[in-house]
Amino acid sequence: MFYDSYIICSTPRTGSTLLCDLLSSTGTAGEPDSFFMQDVDPVWAKRWALPRSEGKGTVHHSSAYLKAAIAAGRGQSQIFGLRLMRKNLPDLMTMIDQVYPGRPTDKERLQAAFGRVLCIHLSREDKLSQAISMVKAEQTGLWHIAPDGSELERLAAPRAPKYDFARIRTKLDELEGYDARWVTWFSEQGIEPRRLSYETCSITSRCSTIQSANMRGTGCCRPPSSNGSRR
Repeated sequence: MFYDSYIICSTPRTGSTLLCDLLSSTGTAGEPDSFFMQDVDPVWAKRWALPRSEGKGTVHHSSAYLKAAIAAGRGQSQIFGLRLMRKNLPDLMTMIDQVYPGRPTDKERLQAAFGRVLCIHLSREDKLSQAISMVKAEQTGLWHIAPDGSELERLAAPRAPKYDFARIRTKLDELEGYDARWVTWFSEQGIEPRRLSYETCSITSRCSTIQSANMRGTGCCRPPSSNGSRR
């Protein structure tokens, strides 16, 4: 069975950016990114051809936004790729519900918007290291570096990191909560995701797992019925 799309269900600092870049580089697995994050940077909004904020919250705007995001997430391939953080899930469901009303579950909403969906749960077992990594990125402004140490993404002027127990504790609780909410959501929606781990899954196998799953049809939202087909 082939799938129309896949969603990388994740939390920050799990290696999702590198995974998205590698998938995009194949030319056949879409161009996944965080199209539904809050407050999209204007540079990315322009690159993805997202509609302007005027009319946000209306059916017309939501429909145009979904259309633009799907086009950007497909690139030149036949499959739509999406990276989705747990905190952005409710906003995405609200948007889809405006365009495809009457679907009783999130699973059916995803199928209405994106067709046959493969769900991938990308997590990090060492949540403490994940929390420290996030706090360090927030403090230093540097979010991603290349293997040679050069900067790939900086969101603020350089600052030296400092130990902050309270901040690390807060982030640890937050990340554990988001990951637990993913697990609960999968169970509630009857979805058995393909599971990938930051620690145990090599980059090569991460990429091949999704490509092979797209061919074999493992761990996805099942295809929609005639009543839930994508418009």
